Amino acid sequence: MPKGTNQKLKLYYLARILVEKTDDDHYLNIDDIKKLLGDYGVTADRKSLYNDMESLRVLGLDVLGQRYGRDFVYHIGKKQFEIAELKLLVDAIQSSKFITEKKSNELIKKLTGFASKYEALQLKRQVVVKGRIKTMNESIYYIVDEIHNAITNNRKISFEYMRWNLDKKMERKRDKLYEASPWALTWDDENYYLIGFDAEDDKIRHYRVDKMHNIRLSDEKRQGRDHFKKFDLAAYSRMNFGMFGGEEVRVKLRFRNDIVGVILDRFGKDIIIHKSDSEGWSETNVDVALSDQFLGWIFSLGTRVKITGPEEVVERFKHEMMTMCELYG
Repeated sequence: MPKGTNQKLKLYYLARILVEKTDDDHYLNIDDIKKLLGDYGVTADRKSLYNDMESLRVLGLDVLGQRYGRDFVYHIGKKQFEIAELKLLVDAIQSSKFITEKKSNELIKKLTGFASKYEALQLKRQVVVKGRIKTMNESIYYIVDEIHNAITNNRKISFEYMRWNLDKKMERKRDKLYEASPWALTWDDENYYLIGFDAEDDKIRHYRVDKMHNIRLSDEKRQGRDHFKKFDLAAYSRMNFGMFGGEEVRVKLRFRNDIVGVILDRFGKDIIIHKSDSEGWSETNVDVALSDQFLGWIFSLGTRVKITGPEEVVERFKHEMMTMCELYG
C-alpha cells in the first residue's frame, strides 16, 4: 500500500492502534505508533502525532502519556468497557441457554473488540461453550426484536408455540395460534421469557421465547394494562418455580435454621420469619404457584423443610410422595 494513501483516516487508525495494542500494562512510543500507522498507509511526524493525541482526548478517548525510561509512551486508560465488565458479559453469554452456540461465539468475538489484544486473551481463555446445552432456535434474536417492536408500538402479537416430540423435532403445541399482549421480557433459570396478558383467560402468562415461532404483530392494541399497573416481575419470578405456572396459593413452611439462606435466596429478604415451637426451626408464609416444580423443590430439601399449611397443599404433597413410592415399588 503506498504511503500516505489513507491520511484522511489517520485519527481512526491511531485510535484503533491505541485501543487494540495498549492497556494499563502495555504501551507504545511515538516510533512504534509511526510504524503501525505506516502499515495502514498513513504517514505521520512527531509534532502532528502530539496534536492527534490531544484530538483523540477531545473526542473522548482516555489517551494517557507518561515517561517510561528514556521514552515517552502512550496507552489507553479508561475504556468503554473495563476488562472485569467484559469478563462478566462473556460469562453471562456462555451460561445463557437461550443463546445458540454459534451466536455465543459471535457475540464473544465482538466483545473482544472492546479490549486490547492482550486483554482479549483473558476473554478467550474463558470461552468454553462447547458441550453446553444451548437452544437450537437461531431466530431468537429476530423474535426478541419483534416482541420489542410490539411493546413499543402497543400491539398484540400472534405466534406458534412449539414443543419437542420423541423424534427430537419441534412441533406446534396446538393448531390454533396463540395470542398475547406483550408487556415485558425476563431472563429466569437461564431461559428468556415473554410476560404477556392472555385476554381469553383474563390473566398474565409467560412463554419461553425460544419456543415461539412466526410472530406476527396485530393491528389490535395491547390489553391488560390494569393488570400490569400492579404487576411485580420479581415477585412473579419468585412465585413461579422454573417459570412453571399453577394455582397461586400462600403456603406455610417450617424449615431448619441452617437453610435460612436457601429460603431467602428463593423468596427474597422481605419475607417475615418467625421462630417455631421446635428448637432450631423457623416458619414463614410465602406465595407460590402450586406446581410439580414447587413440590419437587420441597422434596429436594429433604427433612430440612416441611409444608405445614394449607391442608390441601399438604395432602397433595403426601399424594405425590405415595405415587412416587408406588412407581418404584
